[in-house]
Amino acid sequence: MTRHIQHLEAIAADYDGFIVDLWGVIHDGSEPYPGAVDCLHALRRAAKRVVLLSNAPRRTLPVRETLRRIGIPDDSYDGILTSGEATRLALIDPPDDWFRALGKRVWHLGPDKDANLFEGVPLQRVAAPDDADFVLNTGPDDSLGETDPSPYVPALRRCHALGLPMLCANPDLEVVRGGVRIICAGRLAALYREMGGAVRQIGKPDPAIYVPVQAMLSVPRARILAVGDSLATDIAGARAAGIESLWVLGGIHGAALAADAGLLERELATTGLAPVATIPGFVW
Repeated sequence: MTRHIQHLEAIAADYDGFIVDLWGVIHDGSEPYPGAVDCLHALRRAAKRVVLLSNAPRRTLPVRETLRRIGIPDDSYDGILTSGEATRLALIDPPDDWFRALGKRVWHLGPDKDANLFEGVPLQRVAAPDDADFVLNTGPDDSLGETDPSPYVPALRRCHALGLPMLCANPDLEVVRGGVRIICAGRLAALYREMGGAVRQIGKPDPAIYVPVQAMLSVPRARILAVGDSLATDIAGARAAGIESLWVLGGIHGAALAADAGLLERELATTGLAPVATIPGFVW
């Protein structure tokens, strides 16, 4: 049965390793949530291992630099893995026949800030879908906007007409930045799939993303707790990987669930994901 706790300290002793989501748990895209950095430091003082697992569609280093800039220091965690980094590694060393069949010419659907994902990757970037073998989707860009998927539909339709497979480097549908809901690559991938396009996603909730994270933690699976705010990615992904989870009720869901016990219980019953506990925010 899912417990409802107010502070992580209530269950921290039951675990030795923590897989912690970033956006929606530690920060809101602009600044850390109150108490979140202190909570990370408290885990470290308690000799817990902490790896940050993010669906950010960019490499680990720029994510680390962003964390430093907004006040989340390196010594507050043991490691980071992003879906962008995992995507890049899969393009360099294809793990299966799907990746090996992609081809070498790629059209990037996404902002320039995600271009670091191509560093050291043996691909040719092209300017239009007509010249591509596949699409790499990292999300909306600045020119077409971040809140409405409709401006991206014409390009998606053209990709579908060309029969291009899509590799999505961020399965998230949306995030909340400063109170504004921002669409993510997963939303564009969902549209493409609805059109009949072939999509492969890297990141939560795919259990494969948890394999390298468990190696980074060096902790038995039964002693790991995954912490996240999204039922569809964080909690479902942990469940698929056989890892217990803690559902943070803020973040993507806002304050609605934390304030409505009945709604919270209905969500838990409907999904059947059974996190070990819920918590209003990531606080010690």
